[in-house]
Amino acid sequence: MPHTLDGRRTPFDSTDPNSTGRVALIVLFSSVVGMLLLMAPAVASQLQLQLGLNPSQTGDLFSAELGAMSFASIPALWWMKKFNIRTMSTIFGVIFIAGNISSAYIDDYGTLLAVRFLTSLAGGSLMVLCMSLAAQTRDRNRVYGLWVMGQLSFGAIGLAVLPHFFDNFGIGIVYWTLAVLMILVLPLTRFLPERNVTAGHAGGQETGPTRNYVLRAAFGLVAVLAFYVSLSGIWTFVGGVAAASTIGTETSSAILSIATVLGIAGSALATVLGARPSTRTNLLVGYVAMTLSVGLLAGMPGLLRFTIAALLFKLTWTFILPYIMSTLSGLDRSGRLVNLANIAIGGGFAIGPFMGGRLVESAGGYGTLIAVSAAGLVLSLALIMAAQPRRNVAPVVTTPVPQMAE
Repeated sequence: MPHTLDGRRTPFDSTDPNSTGRVALIVLFSSVVGMLLLMAPAVASQLQLQLGLNPSQTGDLFSAELGAMSFASIPALWWMKKFNIRTMSTIFGVIFIAGNISSAYIDDYGTLLAVRFLTSLAGGSLMVLCMSLAAQTRDRNRVYGLWVMGQLSFGAIGLAVLPHFFDNFGIGIVYWTLAVLMILVLPLTRFLPERNVTAGHAGGQETGPTRNYVLRAAFGLVAVLAFYVSLSGIWTFVGGVAAASTIGTETSSAILSIATVLGIAGSALATVLGARPSTRTNLLVGYVAMTLSVGLLAGMPGLLRFTIAALLFKLTWTFILPYIMSTLSGLDRSGRLVNLANIAIGGGFAIGPFMGGRLVESAGGYGTLIAVSAAGLVLSLALIMAAQPRRNVAPVVTTPVPQMAE
């Protein structure tokens, strides 16, 4: 066991939820698993070109991937209690590797759909595990910031590099890259605990959920849902807003690419700040700025206003998310609540574009969508503030865990 002579844990102690090895596992596993969905625009175009998929088939394929990752939260509530975490993670990692290698050689749409669903289900199981482990760390704001930053970085690098190989290797280069990356990070499972991660933290005993906890947990989950409905609704149609404002496609694409880089900066800022000056303050500032960015898209924004709106939107989106996840994990350090949040995230991603398209069609423009999205962010802010844990409220897990000073 990696301890020093005086009994202190080392940065690579597999029993320490705050160890360097554990944090590396959380960041790298989630980054590899989430990489494909963050490369969706390039992957979708190549699938249509190479396999002759129509827009509906392409949309269904990505819906199956996202749905599988969200659904993985439900069985995770069971298997993380019953089985050895290292063994199960290795099994899911092997399935993820095999599924991606197989996907590189499948030409039939139905078969590809089934294989991608199973592959994403395995990947989603690893993502849920990472979210649960992050909930048990001491500096949750910073760990969730790294969690977001890693995914965005891998997605941005993939978008910048892999499309250049499509002419020679086709879509298979994406699937093989995912498989190889998982092979490289799979040895990090040695930093996982063998016991289940939802049976109480640090040997603590769980108490039954109080009415106060249930109410705050519900507020938190609805806040996550409203947040993702609002952001996915706007982000899906932000290119349409640019087109309606006579901003050229190449220009708007360049702006959105820069916005992706600022997204990484937003999560990095949350990582650096942690809980300083306080989680409440950071959430308030982030939400107000994000709502302002949505409001800047109203009417017919010129190039300058559109640029400011897009950059500010992506910067604040990724800045807020670590604090939302930290709030949920603060309510329940066992990680089960953030497991359920994964379902809310998937639901929000699905509802946002579905709602947005119908609002745009019915209104004949983007004004109604912008107003609804801004209102959704205000609702999310109110709920996540109401969900904030209070120091004088008994936690669900009775063993005290060191908190960052706020």
